[in-house]
Amino acid sequence: MDSPATIDDVFRDAARTSRGVRFLVSEEDAPFFPYTALFERARGFAGALRRAGLEPGDRVGIVLPTGPAFYDAFLGAILGGLVPVPLYPPVRLGRLADYHQRTVGMLTGCGARMLLTDRRCRRLLGETVRHAHLELGCHLVEAMTPEPGFAPVPATPADTALLQYSSGTTGEPRPVALTHAQVMANINGMREAVLKAFPEGPSLQHAGAAWLPLYHDMGLIGGLLWSLAFQVDIALIPPERFLARPAVWLRAISRYRATISGGPNFAFSLCCSRVTDDDLAGLDLSCWRVALNGAEPIAPDVLEAFTRKFAPYGLRKECVTPVYGLAEATVAVTFSHLERAFRVETFDRQRLLVDGVAERAAHGISLVALGHPLPGTRVQIRGDDGRLVPEGVVGAIEVSGPSLATACCPPRDDGDPAAAPGWLDTGDRGFLFDTELFVFGRARDIIILNGRNHAPQEFEGVVARVPGVRAGCCVAIGVVLDEVSGGEELVLLVEYARDTAPEPEALAREIAREVVAATGVVPGRVTLLAPGTLPRTSSGKLRRRQAARDYLAETLHPPVSMTPARLVFELARSMFHLRAANRERSA
Repeated sequence: MDSPATIDDVFRDAARTSRGVRFLVSEEDAPFFPYTALFERARGFAGALRRAGLEPGDRVGIVLPTGPAFYDAFLGAILGGLVPVPLYPPVRLGRLADYHQRTVGMLTGCGARMLLTDRRCRRLLGETVRHAHLELGCHLVEAMTPEPGFAPVPATPADTALLQYSSGTTGEPRPVALTHAQVMANINGMREAVLKAFPEGPSLQHAGAAWLPLYHDMGLIGGLLWSLAFQVDIALIPPERFLARPAVWLRAISRYRATISGGPNFAFSLCCSRVTDDDLAGLDLSCWRVALNGAEPIAPDVLEAFTRKFAPYGLRKECVTPVYGLAEATVAVTFSHLERAFRVETFDRQRLLVDGVAERAAHGISLVALGHPLPGTRVQIRGDDGRLVPEGVVGAIEVSGPSLATACCPPRDDGDPAAAPGWLDTGDRGFLFDTELFVFGRARDIIILNGRNHAPQEFEGVVARVPGVRAGCCVAIGVVLDEVSGGEELVLLVEYARDTAPEPEALAREIAREVVAATGVVPGRVTLLAPGTLPRTSSGKLRRRQAARDYLAETLHPPVSMTPARLVFELARSMFHLRAANRERSA
């Protein structure tokens, strides 16, 4: 039987099963919605969107938390022939000014005609709504009247299915328009890889659990759409619940027998540091087959600590699966071997940093193997001279395949007839070693010290182990000393832990000592920052280039303290802007 060609085909097929989504409001409150019910809700919502004035092909912004309303809005837009654009809610209250600026830029950049949200989010969206100049305004999902029996607008594989934004780690978020064919190619590639290693049968039925936000590619494609395509049950956890208590993720996997679940490296780190003995009572992770770790640099010591801590509770080391991907490729590019333990290699520091060559060594820089491309996807490494390089040589990581957004990878004539779809320069640097991909930093983040290229993670990983440093909250940047030679000095921007009363000079000296001992590099400056100071993307990743710009401009400040009085002020200010936006639309 042929695979479904579009997302609406996938949704219809899933609606014929008894599977569905469980929304974990709390451990005691976890309502289950069959895909059949979600399809009917989304179909009725599609009719409401069309009745509100949207036409096929229109972009509609979605600012909603994890919940049934997100399914209504996102899948309803697709069934209505529209292009949904998931955006993140205003959750970092101390950074509202930055939130409004970036969200306005995203709404105007994608040409959204309408914004969908709920009553709770809208209370803080006034400034965004006013300055985005939305032609059809901002609508509450709970106030829209469904149109039962609405006939969905048929989609073709070439139609734009959705628009997602890149994370903005190294710059402003970029819009990535994906067709149904591109999304389905990526989902089918993941499905083929998983089912080849773990085919379903009488003793194995796949299920999922996810806490990643649905506006993020790993949560949207790798959670919501993946579970529809696999036709499996999935338990969805609000991201804020996971961040407050990481054990809820592991307990959901155990309780609902999830076989596939994942997150960024920091999620595995949080589980190591904040899951208590009480949380572990009754935990059984033996069901977990694929624990995807991606979306940010992967620390070998975190993987080792995670598998060591949870092995007594049924976790197999083989299930921890490092992966590589990016929004421009829909989500996934490579998976490490699904039936073997993750692979860590140590490379000679001198050869890697000076010569750009990966050579095994007993001591040096340890990196995690990210595996092989998914079926249909290709990866190659291109040197600074524009030529392809052999295995073991560092260069620009390029990707080609059917899941790449067309606008991101125009065809390039490099003499390879198979390169017709074009190759995407991912912006990451790395190399192939024993046929597997290793990433060694982003090209724009490379720090040049005494003629050697250093990836910032080389220093950040060392700093993270220093007591008193807030976990995952260090940025290493290079500050130019000499414009002629291009030489830089190493500057470390480090947040101290909330429960630490640091002696700044003593903590800074300890950080510098540890960095020198581990890397041989003397930091030019160690700057300690209050928790929450470093800028982050919507998915929580650190924005190194923005941190560097703020540091040089002396505008690196902690977030505004959100006191009750300040919150009342922000709510009133938002209401003022909402009323002004309505007046301006009516004028």
